[in-house]
Amino acid sequence: HVQLVESGGGSVQPGGSLRLSCAASAYTYSRYCLEWFRQAPGKEREGVARFKSSRWPSYADSVKGRFTISKDNSKMSLYLQMNSLKPEDTAMYYCAAAPCSDGYPPLYWGQGTQVTVS
Repeated sequence: HVQLVESGGGSVQPGGSLRLSCAASAYTYSRYCLEWFRQAPGKEREGVARFKSSRWPSYADSVKGRFTISKDNSKMSLYLQMNSLKPEDTAMYYCAAAPCSDGYPPLYWGQGTQVTVS
């Protein structure tokens, strides 16, 4: 079955760092590509980082140079290292499972983990 469980969120001061984790079930990890999204209060959900069809990661312009996406196939997990955090990074962060071909939106979502920068 599909399962995505995020962890690692919290409160941090500007300039600080956090590392988010997303643990996937074997079913999910073997069939889909995992991505990071976020949604700030009053704003639409936006993509943050992903691998998708390319083995090279892609990032939203707003996080380039500060965030790093990585994965551990042995642990079926996705990570997001967030450095130099800014107040505008405050949001609920979601792990999502999507078809690995480009152009397809996520099909499944985790419950989210809150990141607050203040």
